[in-house]
Amino acid sequence: MMAEAKKAKPAAGVAEPGGSLRLQYYRSAIATPQKHKRVIKGLGFTRLRQVVEREDTPSIRGMVARVPHLVRILDK
Repeated sequence: MMAEAKKAKPAAGVAEPGGSLRLQYYRSAIATPQKHKRVIKGLGFTRLRQVVEREDTPSIRGMVARVPHLVRILDK
């Protein structure tokens, strides 16, 4: 019984892995460290309140995890 893997349910507002994520840039990065500004640019944001769709990969999720105070994951 210990060998069976538990399946975790995705959190609310999170797309299934392998799909795509809709991200919204909702808070300004003006007074944030330079690393946060680079992550925002790397995600493809150019202006505030912009919504972009990115592939749901571990690298994109890692980028979003670095700036959760600036970016939201939207429902489909």
